[in-house]
Amino acid sequence: MKKNFLLLILLFFGYCGFAQDMVNGVVMNAADDRPIERVHIVNLNQVKGTITNEEGEFELQATVNDTLYFSYLGFRSIKVRVTNDWLKYGNVKVKMTELGIALEEVVLSPVTLTGYLEIDAKNIPIYENYRYSISGLNTGYEGGDNSPNAVTRVLGSIFNPADVLHNIFGKRPKQMLKLRQMKEEDEIRKLLQNKYDRETLTAILQVEKSEINEILLRCNYSKDFMKTANDLQILDAISGCYEEFKVLQR
Repeated sequence: MKKNFLLLILLFFGYCGFAQDMVNGVVMNAADDRPIERVHIVNLNQVKGTITNEEGEFELQATVNDTLYFSYLGFRSIKVRVTNDWLKYGNVKVKMTELGIALEEVVLSPVTLTGYLEIDAKNIPIYENYRYSISGLNTGYEGGDNSPNAVTRVLGSIFNPADVLHNIFGKRPKQMLKLRQMKEEDEIRKLLQNKYDRETLTAILQVEKSEINEILLRCNYSKDFMKTANDLQILDAISGCYEEFKVLQR
């Protein structure tokens, strides 16, 4: 009887040890208190993510002092710190403020065709960027004017201590370690696949958007890719460049 009792105690404490704290709440529009569906929420410390349901409700793994990052198209992104009271009482209301978005005029330059193949072939712009695929995606992306490889991408960082890649990668080892966590977290990948603003990436990696562009340029990715790629493609591009950077630094 005593053995069974001790076994139950051990199982109970073992369960408590493995149990994860969860926070929950509802995201609302600050203007009218209406719930917002499909808000992207990322725990910047644990690199876990989720989205709100139709009622604006969410639940996410978190501990005290973790920072949750809320983002949604047309609304100002915000960061919220997890407190003891939140974990204890739960169901926190998070209100997001709308942004005024001005649509810019887009000018299209049509290509006039003459019907003669030799002439039209010269008039149609040709992009010579190589195309590469990313695991899990059906479409490819452009990777630069030259075929990227480990040597041509980051060789300069070895010989020049002030190189952009060295400054960004070398001074942020903890943030760069999150790259692998982001790649392995399915929910994060789903969130990034539908985003193009780089905000989630900058929040998690603690880099500026300009630094992301510098990384991609130094890693020989084309400007066309930088303009059209979603955040998941950008993540995979930075991750690949960082892995090669680590190999060359050895």
